[in-house]
Amino acid sequence: MRCLQGFLLLVMVLLISCSGCTDTAAEQVKAGDTVRVHYTGTFENGTVFDSSVGREPLEFTVGGAEVIPGFEEGVVGMQVGETKTVWVPADRAYGHYREDLVFIADPAGVPGRENLTVGQQVRVTLSSNQGLIGTITGISPDGIVIDANHPLAGEDLTFTIQLVEIRR
Repeated sequence: MRCLQGFLLLVMVLLISCSGCTDTAAEQVKAGDTVRVHYTGTFENGTVFDSSVGREPLEFTVGGAEVIPGFEEGVVGMQVGETKTVWVPADRAYGHYREDLVFIADPAGVPGRENLTVGQQVRVTLSSNQGLIGTITGISPDGIVIDANHPLAGEDLTFTIQLVEIRR
C-alpha cells in the first residue's frame, strides 16, 4: 500500500509540475507557411513610411517572394502573438539606388507630354524590352527626367512585426 501511495504522490507531483505543458512546442513560421502580420515600417530617423495599423493584416507566403527578402527573413521562426523589430539593410529591402535607372526622355517622343506632371508615374521600356515603372522627377523643354528606382531604394528600413496567424 505504501508503494502505491508513493507512486500516486509521484504522479501528482509530475502532473502539477507540468500543468500547462503541451506535447508540442508552439508553432513557428517556416518556409511555405502563409502568414498574416501587422507591421509598422520606419526609416532610421524613426519616421513611419508604412503601417498596417487600422487595416487588415498583411498576408503572404513565406518563400513566395511576395515581400522584400529582409522582411520575410524576419518573420521566420516567429510564433503567433510574438512581436519583434527587424532592421533590414537596403540590399535586403528595395536595393541600392542606381543612377543607371534615371533616364532623360526626349519630350518630342512622349505622347501626351503636355499633360505630364512631376511625381507622376509612367511606364518605361528599356532597350532590353524590360518594362519598369518610373516617376517623373523633372520636366523641361529639353527632356523629361524619369527615375525608375523604387521610392525606397537605398534606404535601410526597420519593421516592427506582430505575427497574427500561421496557416499551413
